[in-house]
Amino acid sequence: MEESSGLKPKTQRRILIATDGSKAAENVVDFGIEIARCSGAKVYAVYVIDISFFDSVLMDESWVKNAYEQFERVGRGAICCIEENAKAVGVDATPILLKGNAAEKILDFAENQKVDMIVIGSTGRSGVERFMLGSVSEKVVRNSKIPVLVVRERFKPESFVRCGQEKREVSASIASNEEK
Repeated sequence: MEESSGLKPKTQRRILIATDGSKAAENVVDFGIEIARCSGAKVYAVYVIDISFFDSVLMDESWVKNAYEQFERVGRGAICCIEENAKAVGVDATPILLKGNAAEKILDFAENQKVDMIVIGSTGRSGVERFMLGSVSEKVVRNSKIPVLVVRERFKPESFVRCGQEKREVSASIASNEEK
């Protein structure tokens, strides 16, 4: 019997995991690495230093340099953590530090590297807060030519991978039953 649909599932070969270095981004990392592990994909761990802030406000040059170095340190730590987590489960990962508008840089990198999927986080902001701050994930979803998985901050999987260590969350009731 022949397949009635010409659609074939596409294996993910390159996955971009975008991080902002926050605690909420841990969920993004977990999902992205698990998808890559299951599909045999390569991971690009991407952090973007948004330099538009530095251009828009007049500041002391030494302050700008110090702030930039702090962002760079956070970014390198975040992407190296993704690289370590990926390698711990046998996934090839490349850390990428970019400078510019976060949504634009993520989309440009994904297109240039022929990425098959973008995994990005969302904090779930709404209303005025979202209007004032903008939403990188929303801009990526609206403008992406490839699939985008948006992982919500409030969702917590059963286990987290943190810099090469796995931590299981166990409810108090289960823990107390095991002690008896």
